[in-house]
Amino acid sequence: MGLLDTIKGLFGKAKDVSGDVVDKVGDVASDAVDKAQDVAGDVVDKVGDVAGDVKDKVGDMMGGDDEAGAEQAPEEAPEEA
Repeated sequence: MGLLDTIKGLFGKAKDVSGDVVDKVGDVASDAVDKAQDVAGDVVDKVGDVAGDVKDKVGDMMGGDDEAGAEQAPEEAPEEA
């Protein structure tokens, strides 16, 4: 029975080690998800800031403020013959 006990011992150790590895991978994955969420939040904030800046610049180029542009009716398309 010595050989079977040795094999059982090796598989038992492998099972313990694999459980530790799974726990470590779970921790790393959790950290990666947290960092990705932080980065995504930062990107959303920056996109919102840039969108506001673009809206302001376009309003300035059109010669009015944001509200004046919204009140103007769109020009009608020319009729096709």
